[in-house]
Amino acid sequence: MQNKFSLEGKVIVITGGTGIIGNSFINGITEAGGAVGILGRNEKVANERAEKVIRNGGRAIPLIADVLDEKSLQEAKDKVLDQFGKIDGLVNAAGGNMPEAILQSDQDIFRLNMDGMKNAVDLNLWGTVIPTQVFGEAMAKNGEGKSSIVNISSMSSKRVITKVMGYSMAKAAIDCYTQWFAVELANRYGDKVRMNAIAPGFFLTEQNRTLLTNADGSYTERGHLVLKQTPFNRFGDTDELIGVVQWLLSDASEFVTGTVVNVDGGFFVNSGV
Repeated sequence: MQNKFSLEGKVIVITGGTGIIGNSFINGITEAGGAVGILGRNEKVANERAEKVIRNGGRAIPLIADVLDEKSLQEAKDKVLDQFGKIDGLVNAAGGNMPEAILQSDQDIFRLNMDGMKNAVDLNLWGTVIPTQVFGEAMAKNGEGKSSIVNISSMSSKRVITKVMGYSMAKAAIDCYTQWFAVELANRYGDKVRMNAIAPGFFLTEQNRTLLTNADGSYTERGHLVLKQTPFNRFGDTDELIGVVQWLLSDASEFVTGTVVNVDGGFFVNSGV
């Protein structure tokens, strides 16, 4: 019987491929048989990760590009098509918060760092929309099979998470974009190109480590509050996102579109009572 969860023969581009979550996606996609385009601004890391995949018998290509720079994305797309001949999937994993977009509790709410907020929205929202415009077009023209786009949402798009307003607004927009664009894709291409999103709970990454942990590794007050709200009573491991991304990219989810899948240890559904 055919294994519909397999990614054998599929070519997947991963933006944010030089990040922590991106690395888990690379490992998960290649383990399922897919070829990966590792897209990011860090050339050294992109090359190292591509070389590791190839050493282990997989197929990979480093793509040095900025998700907000359409010209560099077009060049990356051409590079993928030249090497693999097609694109079957896109994982929009580039994003994250930034210090200038954080509103501390002692700061004046009417003195927002507007540039910082705009930068957070640009990276997380337009850094998803623009790559989809570039790589999605190639996927729609792929005559060999069905394609899938996976965006990254967040718990902050569903619940009020203090301090991260710019990031939260961007991720709420990602939910709207995922649903809206999924319908428009279906209206034009039927079930040929799907779009869904993953909403991770709290995972310890370099971007949020200082908010959740102290220098000695103990949890901050915010870290303890997150764990109190999470029924599993722990932070997630980025490898725990692999199963969902494999499913959404594979033919096993071929009737799924416009959906946001929570991977959060129960954070979202927990009322705290």
